[in-house]
Amino acid sequence: MSHVNEPIDLRSDTVTKPSEAMRRAMAAAPVGDDVYREDPTVNRLQETVAGMLGKEAALFVPSGTMSNQLCLRTLTRVGDEVIVHEDAHVLHYEAGSAAALSGLQLRPVAGALGVLAAAEVEKVIRPASEHFPRTGAVEMENTHNRCGGTIWPLEAMEAVAAVAWAHGLAVHLDGARLWNAHKSTGVPLRAYAATADSVSVCFSKGLGAPVGSALAGTREFVEEARHNRKRYGGAMRQAGIIAAGALYALENNLDRLVEDHENAALLAGYLRQVPGVELIHPVQTNILIAAVEGLGVGAAQVVGALEEEGVLCGVATAGRIRFVTHLDVGTQAVKAAGEILVRVLSGLSRAARPDGHADRAAAAGSAAGTGTSAGSGPAAADTAEGAGS
Repeated sequence: MSHVNEPIDLRSDTVTKPSEAMRRAMAAAPVGDDVYREDPTVNRLQETVAGMLGKEAALFVPSGTMSNQLCLRTLTRVGDEVIVHEDAHVLHYEAGSAAALSGLQLRPVAGALGVLAAAEVEKVIRPASEHFPRTGAVEMENTHNRCGGTIWPLEAMEAVAAVAWAHGLAVHLDGARLWNAHKSTGVPLRAYAATADSVSVCFSKGLGAPVGSALAGTREFVEEARHNRKRYGGAMRQAGIIAAGALYALENNLDRLVEDHENAALLAGYLRQVPGVELIHPVQTNILIAAVEGLGVGAAQVVGALEEEGVLCGVATAGRIRFVTHLDVGTQAVKAAGEILVRVLSGLSRAARPDGHADRAAAAGSAAGTGTSAGSGPAAADTAEGAGS
């Protein structure tokens, strides 16, 4: 084994640690009781986010899951159905909270690269009938996590929103990585946000803050969401300490997201050198998902072998692995990871049995070493990727 001093951690952009400058900003932040709306740093963050998104108001919350779920709860009523992409984060990675907390039913719809077609959305809107759930909202996700960080074209978002609004439905945008879409395309954040009644954005992914998300919408919507935040246990007191990290991230780490995109493209070049490895989505931002079935081994075995050599990545499905670039892994580290990838993956391919299937015991052993399941099917995939977001 050739361990590196520190693992090159490409599991997710949630693994970043606050810089010393960010820590100083957090330590120095003026604070107050946010439940009384007296925390000046939280107030400034909310005003900043609302302004960036072109919305009337915003609300700081502890997590992206809470942000999405508060939006869905506030836009709908119990028993409603929400139209989502079949690979949506709210469907796969938020612990069934739409049903558990808000009594909502999610209606999955297929779409290429995470994008719903307006015509397909219109087809599944329920007609008025006592037999059916009421269609209450449509949800979009940009960038799309499970589809490899792909970007919704603005025109597609506008078309879906137009259909939804024409039928009296609300629209929610899961924009956890909307920053990445903005920096990749140059489309203004306000333009993306204008396609939705509510928007959720995250500070603890590519922007590098240690915690926090925000939702935005009309003042009336945010007031109702604030009430629901209290119900969900998300009201915080001197939250300016963590809000300062989010403000620092917006002011210092937004423009540098293009470096993550460049590093993802760089890493993709290494993966393309390995016969049997296929990038299944275009590399548009900072997420790569690679199919490894062609190597004759399972994803869990690949993840375990790479971990042994000092590169951390994640299981996306039983036959796919995921890499996410971020501010704590620079270009030189990505190049080092790429060289390790080529060597290790090529070696795994040569070691696979002649019939093209990896030894099951070896795969199970690798899975045990990484804490992932060597099983197949959706359960294995959801357990692994959900941990990384």
